[in-house]
Amino acid sequence: MIMIEKFTNPKFLRIFLYLVAVHSFIVGVNLIFFPPEWMIKFGFNPITENFFKVQGGVFHLVMVVAYIMAGLNPVECKKLILFAIITKFIATVFLFTYFLLYTEMITVFLSGVSDFIMGIIILYLYKKADLTKNSEA
Repeated sequence: MIMIEKFTNPKFLRIFLYLVAVHSFIVGVNLIFFPPEWMIKFGFNPITENFFKVQGGVFHLVMVVAYIMAGLNPVECKKLILFAIITKFIATVFLFTYFLLYTEMITVFLSGVSDFIMGIIILYLYKKADLTKNSEA
């Protein structure tokens, strides 16, 4: 039987927070710079006003800062890690609710699934990591 790593080293949490930051950066930049007509390719209705699409992109970039700050020092930034977990679960509820009540777009559903998985992984790594002052790796 292969022993599964217990993920007690904060570096696993740090690395995953950086990966989530990369994901949010890509989503944010695409929301800001994608031409509105490209959104149709992802199943969205034509966009006549770019403001809310760009606002969503800026929100993702703000979250990139939070994920990176938490990843830089998980021992000192436990509240930012909890904020990241809460953010992922709020996004999950929003996306699944939007999918069920307003549209059955696969893009919205898959976004909800990915946010849920990221939230679960951050929560798991947070619970497993030894975030005491002398555990910093």
